[in-house]
Amino acid sequence: MKPIPLTLTLVVALAAGIVVAQERRLELKDGPGRAQVEASCGSCHSLDYVVMNSPFLDRNGWDGSVNKMIKVFGAPINADDAKAIVDYLNTNYGKS
Repeated sequence: MKPIPLTLTLVVALAAGIVVAQERRLELKDGPGRAQVEASCGSCHSLDYVVMNSPFLDRNGWDGSVNKMIKVFGAPINADDAKAIVDYLNTNYGKS
């Protein structure tokens, strides 16, 4: 293979890899508690879980999920932040 086509092939392959590797950032709905969700939940897992679980979780479900993260997985979330997170998730992503 000639040097120019080989170089061009490598550049295109590298560029494609960079585009694929870039993760899209989920924008959560505005509202009280959003910052706590982004900081506390987003520090351990993708915020896509919020959207994926929204059809299934009501207030009790979100409360159980947040408590599981604290008690089972050791998430460092204080009681005030936990309440703000559950309120935000239920208001903006609660099961209809």
